[in-house]
Amino acid sequence: MAAVGETNRTSAARAFFEELAHRGHEPLLRRLSGTIRFDLTGGRRTEHWYVTVRKGDVAVSRQDAEADAILRTDRALFDDLATGRANAMAATLRGAMQPEGDVGLIVSFQRLFPGPARGAREGTRPVTAR
Repeated sequence: MAAVGETNRTSAARAFFEELAHRGHEPLLRRLSGTIRFDLTGGRRTEHWYVTVRKGDVAVSRQDAEADAILRTDRALFDDLATGRANAMAATLRGAMQPEGDVGLIVSFQRLFPGPARGAREGTRPVTAR
């Protein structure tokens, strides 16, 4: 049985990549071509997402194959990236994500992550009225 919250993290990653695949073409990546493998770890398990970009045309699979760039991170952090609660560059600088290969490709790809909610800072949750 999954731990509480684990399903949500997996769902956030799956939702992000499925939405990306569904778009098929991403204008923000129109000048980009290459492959990125995301290795999302959780306990002893590693989840692989493989993204191929050809001048903005995007394909997503679950391959564990060689790629131009590889990004390794914890599933919980990726959940925060995919929902705008964390910043990819800040996470990389503090060592929470390990990029390999074509880092320029990863930097360009990070533009697809949503920005933080208005007024929210990384590591905080919006305050709600009670």
